[in-house]
Amino acid sequence: MTQAAKLIRGLSLLDSILLLAGGIIGSGIFLTAADVASNTRTPALFLSIWVVGMAITMLACFAFAEMGAMFPEAGGQYVYLRQAYGELVAFLYGWMIFTVSVAGTIAALGAGFAEYMGKLFPVLSGDQVVFLVRFARPAIIRWHLVLSHGHLAVTREHLVALAAIAIQTLVNIFGVRRGAILQNIATWAKFVAIGAFVVLGLLVGKGSWSHYSSSLPATAATPSLMSGIGVALIAVFWAYDGWVYITWVAGEVKDPQKNLPRSLVLGLLIVGVLYLAINAVYLYALPMTEIATHTAVAQAAAVSMFSAGAARWLALMIAISCFGAMASCIMSGARVYYAMAEDGVFFRSLARVSPRWHTPVRSLVLQGVWAAALALSGGYDALFTYVMFMMVLSYALTVAALFVLRRKMPDALRPYRCAGYPWLPGLYVGIGGVWTVNAIFQRTQAALWGIAIVALGIPFYVYWRAKAKSHH
Repeated sequence: MTQAAKLIRGLSLLDSILLLAGGIIGSGIFLTAADVASNTRTPALFLSIWVVGMAITMLACFAFAEMGAMFPEAGGQYVYLRQAYGELVAFLYGWMIFTVSVAGTIAALGAGFAEYMGKLFPVLSGDQVVFLVRFARPAIIRWHLVLSHGHLAVTREHLVALAAIAIQTLVNIFGVRRGAILQNIATWAKFVAIGAFVVLGLLVGKGSWSHYSSSLPATAATPSLMSGIGVALIAVFWAYDGWVYITWVAGEVKDPQKNLPRSLVLGLLIVGVLYLAINAVYLYALPMTEIATHTAVAQAAAVSMFSAGAARWLALMIAISCFGAMASCIMSGARVYYAMAEDGVFFRSLARVSPRWHTPVRSLVLQGVWAAALALSGGYDALFTYVMFMMVLSYALTVAALFVLRRKMPDALRPYRCAGYPWLPGLYVGIGGVWTVNAIFQRTQAALWGIAIVALGIPFYVYWRAKAKSHH
């Protein structure tokens, strides 16, 4: 009997660090400064909130590092939840990852890549309609696939986004090393572009250090200090999200007991330094009053420091950033569905590994098809907003799993032990719990939709579980 093909450990420590850093740095850092500035209001808080966000995220990384070294398998967070709470909780997490989180992220990054490529090359812009079917009265053609007025429109930006998703999926099918090389090139290009923006901005850019002493004036609508910090941290955590990707590909990391913890800590530190540097340049280029009013702060800063022509180079930097983040997401996400399929709680065929390329080909293809569908529908933004609450809850629940596993498996081999246990992971669980409760009260409708989307997976779990049992 021929032995089934398996995933191979082809990712080095450097690959792992670049995957984590590349997965985090997408479009968020270029779009969040306005929200952060309007809620922190002072230059000192505007900059230090990025250090606070990194420190809180690091608390979760320490806990994930212990569990990752214990269970160096494909699926990462899914595996930790399964070991601590059982199959149903783990499945619902995986269901959320597949239906919305990863596919929605890929779609959003594809859309972002296409949009900024359109700014560089107007021939690819979104107003260039390639395919249009009229069902009823005319409608304005936008980025989204327009169905609201009986129209179906596909623009050149759609095609660019779909091409990016297809190319990256194809490269990842042809072996983990090829996928890692593509992701590494994109991440190094991103580092170079960000480095040039920071260094040139501070050395030759037209800015002023006086901006570091000017704050936003208080008004009657100004939130309290703690409330403002809490709202700002939402944007900060969104910009830091993606660090969990490296745990999903743990089954392909070399010497994972050492390299997984190292990549989590070192990768996050690198991103934290870059984020602090980028925001320092924003503040050098623009006063707090202007940062708070510009959604596209990076573009405004580049134009202010250099010239109107700098906006094109910034568009290239953001396009590269989106492309690199998409590379990390595509490689990592498919491993979660592979792990679910191996457990018999997802399409069984997704557990098959190519004997030639040693990659979960069907898992990658299904992910690509679903992400492409979301990119065309334009509905990923709303879906992603709904599950953000559930994603934060999943992080807190997984860090809490560390306490569960310490009790359930006290004698298990732990090559790495969580720093500051039990206080630091306990602090993270407390912060996550407070945020979850606050989200339920402040954004009740979105939280309920998130719960509903996750709960929709329960009938599928029952079906796949029963089907798996019938085969035994």
